[in-house]
Amino acid sequence: MKTFEELGVAANIRKAIEEMGYESPMPVQEEVIPYLLGEITDIIALAQTGTGKTAAFGLPVLQQVDVKENVPQAVILSPTRELCLQIAGDLADYSKYIDKLKVLPVYGGSSIESQIKSLKRGVQIIVATPGRLIDLINRKTVDLSNVKYVVLDEADEMLNMGFTESIDEILSKVPTERKMLLFSATMPKEIAKITKKYMQNPKEITIGRKNEGSNNVKHVYYMVHAKDKYLALKRVADYYPNIYGIIFCRTRRETQEIADKLIQDGYNADSLHGDLSQAQRDYVMQKFRIRNLQLLVATDVAARGLDVDSLTHVINYGLPDDIESYTHRSGRTGRAGKTGTSIAIVHVKEKGKIREIEKIINKKFEQGVIPSGEAICEKQLFNLVDRIEKVKVNEDEISTILPAVYRKLDWLEKEDIIKRVVALEFNRLIDYYREAQEIESPSDRYTREESFPRRKERDRSGSRNAEKGYSRLFINIGRTDNVNPATLMGLVNDFVPDKINIGRIDIMQNFSFFEVPDKDAQKVIGAMSRQEQNGRRISVEVAQGGGGGGRSEERGGRGNFNSQRSDRNKGGRKNSDYKSSSRSSNSSEKSGHRKGGRKPKFS
Repeated sequence: MKTFEELGVAANIRKAIEEMGYESPMPVQEEVIPYLLGEITDIIALAQTGTGKTAAFGLPVLQQVDVKENVPQAVILSPTRELCLQIAGDLADYSKYIDKLKVLPVYGGSSIESQIKSLKRGVQIIVATPGRLIDLINRKTVDLSNVKYVVLDEADEMLNMGFTESIDEILSKVPTERKMLLFSATMPKEIAKITKKYMQNPKEITIGRKNEGSNNVKHVYYMVHAKDKYLALKRVADYYPNIYGIIFCRTRRETQEIADKLIQDGYNADSLHGDLSQAQRDYVMQKFRIRNLQLLVATDVAARGLDVDSLTHVINYGLPDDIESYTHRSGRTGRAGKTGTSIAIVHVKEKGKIREIEKIINKKFEQGVIPSGEAICEKQLFNLVDRIEKVKVNEDEISTILPAVYRKLDWLEKEDIIKRVVALEFNRLIDYYREAQEIESPSDRYTREESFPRRKERDRSGSRNAEKGYSRLFINIGRTDNVNPATLMGLVNDFVPDKINIGRIDIMQNFSFFEVPDKDAQKVIGAMSRQEQNGRRISVEVAQGGGGGGRSEERGGRGNFNSQRSDRNKGGRKNSDYKSSSRSSNSSEKSGHRKGGRKPKFS
């Protein structure tokens, strides 16, 4: 293994990173840094989150910026505000001993006037979210004509979030003679397209296999009935007394619902999603970073770029629609050489996704057994014993009150005191699990049947009604037209002038269904009908019977099929609210065991 000095990193930068605890380069840094310090024009680096990508592109960029030129020389684009701030903070730390070097983060949700003032004073490196940078360009307050380096960090996620047009516009403002660096955890088709469009003979560097998961992460799934998902989540959390992790949900509404239920049941939890204001998101993240929260319930978009160390677990409250998003989720744990566990709580219809993910990450899932109440109580008890053994006793602080305590407890034997300590800590937990029924696992036969939803679709008859207050619409495009939930929401965004809340989406082979509020149904039909998608004329109408009754799928009509739920919180900039995909998970166990008094779950 080479040293940073052997890689060519300058002495003043080495001094800063050594003070931060960097001893030797991580694999992605060892591979990338020499190329960026050399003459290679463009680079594609594929590596998992938490493998040191920021330093891989940050150190060479810092080293090659000319501090005498007080103009932007490098632009680093990131998909979220959180990642933007993380990168800018890291670059500031790396450049501690580089005089007059200025790094400016620009992002939405913060005062644009203060960012404009900083730009006027002069900066060499801009770390930006695409939308805010476009805003500054349109205001003619930022000049990119001297940019020599463009970095796309988390490029796959930027494309998923619909930033392709913004990236086009930004790159049109920078010189054609510049180095372009693309960093990504996965390599979907969209990344291949962007490399052909914007990069010249790029050097591709892959750490591990493409899209492969981290070797430090253990992957486990629990198979339960959909109605038992929340109960399973509670048991998993209880079984790991020192858990510190993120629970990923598919939609904003589901995220808030699960967080509210966890808080009600006494867990140290909170939510993070796009419906929160920036101040609320900052407050939640600060609590999570200092471990005042042990469980953060979040959507994929909100959790991108979180700079949080030492997560023990990532819990997937259902698998993402985009299989490759699982790689990003699991990459939040097992970072910087530490180990972690990625848990998926799935219902029987998601078993096929487990197999798909295994192929992508090149790792096998372990099938876990939901912990019993007895096992949970035993695990919590031994955790308490460990805490008692390891607690630091400040003799000076408590010496004055100990005699009174001794007198008060003098009539009790040692065994009695231990029993009372255990009872005080665990009575509520023990009572709860004494009454709670064990969670039933789906039988092998039922699992096999439910693992093939496409086959069952064709055997099922009768219409599906839209959710109350919503209309179910038919559209004559489907999988054969390369339509997925994200592209369908994008079409609604493009053709309907006002913000529309989209509920359930069902993508079929030759057509699709989607639900919109009753009051918006005719507006959507009028705006989208007679539009075109890939040269095909679009037709939208209310589904027969409100639930898609009619012709069969094979005939291309409004068939009666039950596709898997697909409420993707992506691709739709106007859609601020989505229907939860786990309505049946709202049934919960008795929650009284955690209310009031000491909380047995967390210290």
